[in-house]
Amino acid sequence: MSDARIRRGGTSRLSPRTSGAKGNGRGRALKKQSRLDRVVAMLPISDATLQRMASWGIVLVVGGVAVGGSIFMGLPAMARMEFANATAKAGFEVAKVEVHGVERMDELSVYNIALGQVDRSMVNVDLPKLRGDLMTLGWVKDARVSRRLPDTLVVDIVERQPVAVWQHDGQLRLIDVTGAVLQTVSASKMPDLPLVVGPNANTQTARLSQLMDAAPALKPVLAGATWIGDRRWDLRFQSGETLSLPEGEPEAAAALVNFARMDGVNRLLGRGIIRFDMRDPDKFVLRLPKDRPGKSDDGKSEEAKATKVAATGGDGDV
Repeated sequence: MSDARIRRGGTSRLSPRTSGAKGNGRGRALKKQSRLDRVVAMLPISDATLQRMASWGIVLVVGGVAVGGSIFMGLPAMARMEFANATAKAGFEVAKVEVHGVERMDELSVYNIALGQVDRSMVNVDLPKLRGDLMTLGWVKDARVSRRLPDTLVVDIVERQPVAVWQHDGQLRLIDVTGAVLQTVSASKMPDLPLVVGPNANTQTARLSQLMDAAPALKPVLAGATWIGDRRWDLRFQSGETLSLPEGEPEAAAALVNFARMDGVNRLLGRGIIRFDMRDPDKFVLRLPKDRPGKSDDGKSEEAKATKVAATGGDGDV
């Protein structure tokens, strides 16, 4: 009997300890859960909103993965092509080109570029590239391309203005004031423009124009100019004479103004003189034809007379 009571007593003493341990574990779990609840409760967001936010986060992640995969596999490009094909079948395809601003250049070159695209869908027309291709044409100073739905491209051209014909390497080329080559011309179809001759003469056209502005009376009678040694000009007039100018823009302009003044007083042009040489600022040398009466063998008399003209301000008789 006493043994049985001892076991019961021992068992009764052990049971509370075991049950106490289990109770402490549940207490800790409840304690942790209460802390999380308190943190969530501090947020100004309801449980339903939190669930929606979590759902949208999952959707965004999945959507991002899907878009990334589509880009990797080229699906957007395929979709664009399908859209372009659909719009083309619906009538949105390049069928006409309107060209404005063309006066001298051949319009056919513009049409060939505008209609030479492989893909004529209005959606796929690359306007910047098309403009860049048009800018390679010599006559085109500027260009603008626009769409006019459903099937028309509108091209506005700003042409370069020809100011001279450049003779170099046996060819005649029409050029603008910047020296840009517009097109090749034949000797039989030469336009009524000054002829510039020599290497790099085309790049000096703007300076030649400024030089002639110093003597506007001589501009209408200028036939051409030769760029000598990449440093100075020889001017040729319609009456056949050549005027050799000195190096340097100020010096050349001063000599040309002086020549225009003397021509206005003494009518130097049109009198059968071959060349006027003003390269030396202290001399004004004339070259007469060999068969001209009264010319000395060494030509000193012509030089002396020309020097007198220059020294007397253009009142001497040549």
